[in-house]
Amino acid sequence: MQTQFLELTDGTLAYSDYGGSGQPVLMLPGMGALRSEYRYLAPKLSEAGFRALSVDLRGQGESSVPWKVYDVPSVGQDILALVEHLDAGPAHLIGTSFAGAPLVWAAAEYPDRVRSVVLVNSFVRDAKTNPFMAALFWLMLHNPWRVRTWAMYYGTLYPTQKPPDFGEYINQLRVNLAEPGRFDAVTALGTSSRVPSETRLRQVKVPTLVLMGSKDPDFPDPAAEGEELAELTGGKLELIDGAGHYPQTEMPDATVKVIVDFLKQL
Repeated sequence: MQTQFLELTDGTLAYSDYGGSGQPVLMLPGMGALRSEYRYLAPKLSEAGFRALSVDLRGQGESSVPWKVYDVPSVGQDILALVEHLDAGPAHLIGTSFAGAPLVWAAAEYPDRVRSVVLVNSFVRDAKTNPFMAALFWLMLHNPWRVRTWAMYYGTLYPTQKPPDFGEYINQLRVNLAEPGRFDAVTALGTSSRVPSETRLRQVKVPTLVLMGSKDPDFPDPAAEGEELAELTGGKLELIDGAGHYPQTEMPDATVKVIVDFLKQL
């Protein structure tokens, strides 16, 4: 997909527009990832009649670097700026991992610009994480070989199967994160406070889908975490059996069906 850019005050956001004349669906990847994380989901959303767009987080992918601030509200403002730029009405928002937090913030602060929210294995609060994974996460962000160790860690997030193009994707990710300032952005996003999203969970009034991989190693009990988030947001929980942290690429068929069904019901 051809990259498009949105110029903001402090930097430039990169995004891909997969086309479609229906309601816009904005997809944000997790930190330390690329917007092509949605390469399987986006075309299916477009085929289903939605206007599908995937966006690189500030400092990641093809978005510019550096930015003055890397935190939940600033990324939430990026989302709202793109919604306004599209001028297509309120948007459905999908976010994985870190990206779920700014989605919650945006939906609570500006519900008139958000049609729905899909939280994919999202860290939207100071959740109870697997202690081993938490220690490993800290080490990955603070060592001289952090790009290499991040790539190794990334592979563990697919416990059942990797997509056929995983090698190509991970190579692209390594090259991107080795660019000056990229991993500093990862560290800043990863260590930023989740208070802005955690305190707003019950303020989310738009339809919400909480999507969890049943084998996500980042959570000691993915189902329990999903149930709590669904209760707090008044949303619905769906588990993708056997999937890890990125069900949209590990189990694309099952994940696409769940998300498309949810959006069409709205």
